[in-house]
Amino acid sequence: MSDTESVIESVRAGFAQTPHPGDAFLQGSFEGTEPVEIVQAFSGVAAWSDIESSTLDAQYTALGFLSEGGLRFFLPAYLVADLQDRLQTADPVFELTNGFFDTVVSVPTPSGTHQRRVGGSTFVNPRRYGAMTWNDYARSRLSVFAREEATSIVRYLEHRRDTDDIAAPAIQEALDAFWLVRAANAPTQQDLVRHVEADEAFLRDMR
Repeated sequence: MSDTESVIESVRAGFAQTPHPGDAFLQGSFEGTEPVEIVQAFSGVAAWSDIESSTLDAQYTALGFLSEGGLRFFLPAYLVADLQDRLQTADPVFELTNGFFDTVVSVPTPSGTHQRRVGGSTFVNPRRYGAMTWNDYARSRLSVFAREEATSIVRYLEHRRDTDDIAAPAIQEALDAFWLVRAANAPTQQDLVRHVEADEAFLRDMR
């Protein structure tokens, strides 16, 4: 088995028990009409492995518009398609690393060139989200992944780091800042199952 095939198997195993959140809970963003149109492509899909790579490419912004539960369920479709070199526009690496590194860009204006910092330490939108930074947002959104899922994501990111010189620095920063710790310490899928079962038992007793 090649290294790529081994990583694919890791993704399939890590997400084998990931539950579907339900079609009513797939959409995470409600800004404008685009999220509705994008997320519709995933409605009624009971198994992430059923989605064609052409659909993933056509909905290349979907990972940002899906709810946390939708992201958790459908991410492996993007990871496997990427590992099989079947993606042309969709980029799961960005979704998994954005918020964990900073970049300074030069922006020319009529009065001179401005150095603008973009990335994890910058604010999302102070008028709406106060002091929240993109790092805060990324940590919150990506904490949806259980330990087994995060472990598979680490395998994917390490593979991409070792085969993509351009993305490697951002991937390594994301691994060091978040993913390695998440894979080691996140609740397991069984922890989540036990919690749900305990809640259901409590509610039955209350009734």
